[in-house]
Amino acid sequence: MEANTEITRCRWCGTDPLYMKYHDEEWGRETHDDKVLFEFLVLEAAQAGLSWITILRRRANYRKAFAGFDAVKIANFDEHDQERLMNDAGIIRNKLKIMAAISNAKLFLQVQREFGSFDKYLYSFMPGNKPITTPPEDRGGIRPSTEISDAISKDMKKRGFKFFGTTICYAHMQATGMVNDHVQACSFR
Repeated sequence: MEANTEITRCRWCGTDPLYMKYHDEEWGRETHDDKVLFEFLVLEAAQAGLSWITILRRRANYRKAFAGFDAVKIANFDEHDQERLMNDAGIIRNKLKIMAAISNAKLFLQVQREFGSFDKYLYSFMPGNKPITTPPEDRGGIRPSTEISDAISKDMKKRGFKFFGTTICYAHMQATGMVNDHVQACSFR
């Protein structure tokens, strides 16, 4: 019996193969892995003011430049590392974003110590500590932020995190499956 090969995707990923792969394999997929959550913390902050595809195209470079997204190693980056990153053409060479990645790594580790994991911290804001799986059209369409992303980003800002406002926070929630914003007709919902 031949399987139906008709694939429907959310419109935002277009036809770029890298975007489609990200959409199909990662976006909206629930993860509780602190390393993945930290990776998206770094990448989403780097994306501020840029398109997500710009960051996706540099993701492998970020992984190499930022020690495989090892928060402990990044928290110990020094001035030499900052200079190395500022000279790395494979990443976004924005001093404030680079400094934020290092500072955020230190804060990430503090949150892990306080809550047992960054995942537990994030999900403490979620209703019933569970992801939201209601299709976006049932919630009035995809929004750039929600009351939950407002609360998380406000708390993270109070803790000292940089480049993690409510819009970036909501993108992080979408990327890591805290919310599943695939449209109802999407084959990857």
